[in-house]
Amino acid sequence: MLLWIIFPISLSLLSFIGTWTVYGLAYYHNHVCSLSDWSGENYCKGNQTTDCCRVPTISSSGTNAPENSLFTATINAGSFLFLLFCVFHHAHIMEKHACHSMLSRIALVFGVVAALGSFAAGNCNPGYLALLHYFGAAISFMCICFYTVLLTWLTGRCVLSGYERILYPLRVVSTVIQIIVTVCYTILFALDEYFYVHVSALFEWMLAVNLELFELSYVVEFCFFSSFMISNLLGKRDEEKPLMLS
Repeated sequence: MLLWIIFPISLSLLSFIGTWTVYGLAYYHNHVCSLSDWSGENYCKGNQTTDCCRVPTISSSGTNAPENSLFTATINAGSFLFLLFCVFHHAHIMEKHACHSMLSRIALVFGVVAALGSFAAGNCNPGYLALLHYFGAAISFMCICFYTVLLTWLTGRCVLSGYERILYPLRVVSTVIQIIVTVCYTILFALDEYFYVHVSALFEWMLAVNLELFELSYVVEFCFFSSFMISNLLGKRDEEKPLMLS
C-alpha cells in the first residue's frame, strides 16, 4: 500500500527537522557556537559555562533549557520510529525472502540495540549524565554502521521493489560514508583542540543527514509493504512457540 511510504518519510523528516530546530534554538540562546564559526573565540574551555558557547554537536545542542525538552522528545520519537522501521523491514524480508531470515534477524538485533542506545542518549542529559549519554550514543553509532552494512547487503540479495539496481549502489555509497565518517568523528571527538572538535561536530551532523537519506531511500520498498506482513511475522512467532516447548 502506498500509504506505508509515509512511515520512512516521517522518520527522516522528524529526525531532520527536530535536530536542526534544537540546534537553531541552542544557537539563538548562545548555548552552542555556529557551525560556521572556526575561530573558537567564545568556546567554553574547562569548567567555564557562562559568556561562552559549546561546540555545536547534536548532543551539546540539547543540553540546556529550553531546547533540551525538544531534544529529548525528538530523540525518543526518532528511536521509537526507527525501532518500528527495523521490525517492518524484517517482516518484509521474512515475507518475500525467508531464505535470508538469519541475516535479517542479525540486522534486526543491531537495529534494536541502536534504537535503545539512542533512547538512552536522548534521556541522559550530557550536562549531568555525560557518561551514560555518550555510552548510549557510542553504542548507537556503532550499531548503525553494522545495521546499514547488513541492510545494504540484503538490498543486493533480495528483490523487494524491482529497483535494487538503482538502490544498491546508492546504499553502498551511503554505507561507506557512514562508516568512514563515524571513524573520523570518533577520533576527532576525543581531541581537545577546538578545530578538531569542531570538525567532529560537522561529522556528527553529516552522519545524521546521511542516515536520514539512507532511511528515506526505503520509501521505494515501503510502496510494496502491507500490514499483513506484520501479522504473518507475529503468526510465525506463535507457531514457533509450541515447537520450542516440545
